[in-house]
Amino acid sequence: MSTASDADDDQTGRFVRQPNGRIRPLSPHLQIWRWHVTMLASILFRATIGAASFGAILVIGWLTALAFGPEAFAGAAGFMGSPLGLIIGFGLTLVLFSFILNGARHVYNDTGNGLSVPSANLLSHIAVWGPVVLAVLFWVVLFASGRVSL
Repeated sequence: MSTASDADDDQTGRFVRQPNGRIRPLSPHLQIWRWHVTMLASILFRATIGAASFGAILVIGWLTALAFGPEAFAGAAGFMGSPLGLIIGFGLTLVLFSFILNGARHVYNDTGNGLSVPSANLLSHIAVWGPVVLAVLFWVVLFASGRVSL
């Protein structure tokens, strides 16, 4: 239990006196917390939301090009077949697999399973590294089958 002397003697700034007079420790910051894979999985999942928004804009552009006729569609298809377009496509594949694996992790956790530290770490590792492995395998198959080329 924190006492008034904790805040008065505190040289580190770890305690604060609240307006009601109670002494409480400050909330821990990222500099205090030790990084672990569950934090990384959470942050990456949130980052994929922004990337998916970018992907949605590309889909709208592709549909717009489709609506404007064959010439506009050929331009959009040419961009997506360019090296930059392929890099964007690979990134969006990462986003897709991240959504699938993180969604499965969250559904599993919602059932009350996988909440112990070892299982949460394992599921987070799968959610962080699984999309990379799956996206690479997916694009290897695309290139090997001749559906995509440089």
